[in-house]
Parts: sequence; C-alpha cells; structure tokens
Amino acid sequence: MTLRPEPAYAHGTPSRTGILLVNLGTPDAPTSAAVRRYLKEFLSDPRVVEIPKLVWWIILNAIILPFRSPRSAQKYALVWGSDGSPLKVWTDKQAKLLRGSLGARGHDVSVAYAMRYGNPSIASVLDRLQAEGCDRILVLPMYPQYSAATTASTFDAVQAWCATTRNVPAFRFLRSFHDDPGYIDALARQVTDFRMKEAIALEPRRRLVMSFHGVPKRSLTMGDPYHCHCLKTARLVAERLGLQADDWVVSFQSRFGKAEWLQPYTTATLVSLARERGGSVDVFCPGFPADCLETLEEIAMEGRQTFVEAGGKDYRYIPCMNDAPRWIAALTDLAGTHLQGWPTQAEAPETLRSSRQRAIDLGAAA
Repeated sequence: MTLRPEPAYAHGTPSRTGILLVNLGTPDAPTSAAVRRYLKEFLSDPRVVEIPKLVWWIILNAIILPFRSPRSAQKYALVWGSDGSPLKVWTDKQAKLLRGSLGARGHDVSVAYAMRYGNPSIASVLDRLQAEGCDRILVLPMYPQYSAATTASTFDAVQAWCATTRNVPAFRFLRSFHDDPGYIDALARQVTDFRMKEAIALEPRRRLVMSFHGVPKRSLTMGDPYHCHCLKTARLVAERLGLQADDWVVSFQSRFGKAEWLQPYTTATLVSLARERGGSVDVFCPGFPADCLETLEEIAMEGRQTFVEAGGKDYRYIPCMNDAPRWIAALTDLAGTHLQGWPTQAEAPETLRSSRQRAIDLGAAA
C-alpha cells in the first residue's frame, strides 16, 4: 500500500476542527453517460448490494447499467435545475448555513460537504480539510436512520482514506439522529407550516403518509436497525403533531429488483388510500433532509400520478426540510453536542508558540 503525499507542514501551524457533511450522491449531469458512472460506483458498493461479487458484476454490467442509465437520466432531467442537482444544491447550502450558525455560537470551524458516490468525493474533501489544517474532523452523515447501506458505507469510505494517509486526523462520527428532539421538532414544524401555508383542511379522510427509502427485508432479519429507526421517527413526529392512529401511515419507497423489501410499499399505500372513498393525502419523506430525485420525481411527480389514477381526491407533497431554520438549528445543535471537548477556536501561531514555551519552562522548573 502506498501512502499519498501529505500537505506541506510547518511547525507552529495552527490546527483546526473540521466538519464533514456526507450525503448519498448524484451524477455530474442528467445524461446517460454521467448517470451510468454514478450508478456503477453506487451499485458496486458491497454494502449496497449484498450479492456474490462475480454474479452481481455480470448482472450490473450486462443488464442494469445499459438499460437503467438512460431511464434514470430522463428522470434526473425532470428535476435538474440551472444550478445543478437538487441534492447537491441543498447539501452545499446546508453546509454553508451550518458554518454560519456555528460561527454565530462562537465556533470557528471548517465545514464542507461530500458525496458518498460521485463528486465531490469523500477522499477529495478530506484532502482539502487536512490541507486547511484540520486535525480533528466530525463526520455527519445526512442519514437520520442508521443503515449499513448508507451510514456504515460512509464510515468505510473514511476508513479507506485513512488507510492511505500518514498523518490521520482524529475522527468522530454521528451514527444516527432518528430520535433527536431537534430533528423531530423540525420535521413536525415542516408539516405544520406546509399545511398552514396551503390552508389544508384536515378532514377525517386526509392522511399523512411518511415515506422512507426502502431497503431489502433481508437487512432487517440480519440485524440492521433501519426499520426500527424509521418507525420510531414516524411515531415521534405523529406524537409531536398530535395525530391519531388513523391520521398517519408509514411506507417505504424506491424498491429495486425482485427481492422483498420493507413493507408496506409507498406505491401500494397510495393506491389503497386513493380508493378509500377518494381519500386525500399529504406525503412527506422524513428520512431525506434534502430534496433529491427520490423525493421530487418519485414522490412529488410519480406518486401524484399513481394516486390520481387510482381515484385519489387531493395529493400534496410536503418538501424536505432543506434550508428550514429549525432544521439548521437542529443540525447546529447536533454538531455542537459532538464537538464538545474539542477546541473550536483557531489559535494564532504566536499563541501556540507561547503556550509551548510555557510548557517547556514548566518542565524545566520541575
């Protein structure tokens, strides 16, 4: 194994604390070629697809990538903005707002974001943070509910970078925040604010559908806590909103392949609710802190079409928290809690030299 070159080091360089926000990823463009590169990296992760490597390599390269890439590119084109991928835009904005919010609380830290798959990569952003003098880094995966396919995969990528690094920084990781009070409060406020803005009347047949990203059911039977985390998040949000049992339902979206995934499926749930005397629904995705393809195209667009075609009366998609003030405040609280004990003020070189000299003087006196 070859260690990569380290940033130039000078004695007396002030050390800094850094924060790395990590989201799942996005292609560089809504084109078949860019989507194919992204999907190949994403679906080649053994944390994501737990199938024998050789068998999966054949399926992935011979069937999935050639056929799915063009279709996915068309979907990305529907949500792509003038400034790029929605997920990248919102994650970038969240990182900037987090730095500003922490700064208002007296923390001078570097804050950057990376994507687990695609760009900017975790390795490239860790290189940048290290070059800025960060020898303490807090990693904040933007997956509220822990899953091996997301959170653990992020840890894998950080570890892979460490394996090629001579001077490894100190790391802390946020494992999950599915039941964090600030996060739950921000989710509930997002629902309340949306309903007030849209002047939605909460008639008895109106349901709040909380749709989480699905995973294969096999992951649950093998000990992944993701399903339990999703259910707890939904229950706490419902309690915070004062909802009754018949007012809300949990479902799981984005099923891929023929294997059984966590149920109930969002599509089947929407069809069932639409057929209940032409019911009305508000659909929210609590597991996504930022809007992306899975929320904007799959839920806001496809979900609406599914619901209406099945006879549904009124379909409303509630946007993700994105840059909502309560969410940024909750994220700031989470970061602040996990930064405790680390210096978050950059020391000037003169201060470092004087403190070292005092230590030397005390040692000599002893």
